[in-house]
Amino acid sequence: MALHSPAADTALVLLADDADHLQVISATLQDAVCTVGDISFEKASRRLTVSLNRFRWEAAAARSGGQRVRAGLQLGGVLDVKAKRLRRDASKAILSLLAVSFEAGDAPGGVVSLTFAGGGELRVEVECIDAVLADVSRPWPTPRRPAHDLSGS
Repeated sequence: MALHSPAADTALVLLADDADHLQVISATLQDAVCTVGDISFEKASRRLTVSLNRFRWEAAAARSGGQRVRAGLQLGGVLDVKAKRLRRDASKAILSLLAVSFEAGDAPGGVVSLTFAGGGELRVEVECIDAVLADVSRPWPTPRRPAHDLSGS
């Protein structure tokens, strides 16, 4: 796992080759937004790429808005991709990423799941965990800090 400093103008780069590293990527991407059209599967290259606007949790002040940055998540060694409640014909539909998780299969492979608000999900069958998350733009301010109802109601 590689991690660069969260300084305001420093790009974050994370590499994951196991489930624990993927959990760090998941936490970093919580509340990232993208459109259906920002998801690209290159079957011949066995690569899935998702371009997102992620909230910079690592640079967020305690009670202020915060920053977003354009980032790319790329999964290698992809064998198959299945979508649930994501319409490819609605390329401008906005998705909010909740989590990235891994279900082990035949070692070292399994399924990487990208779970979106509203019940959408991408299930990505991989031969092994090979993930990269990289910031690709400079951060910009946002007045809205993502918040979740933790009361369970």
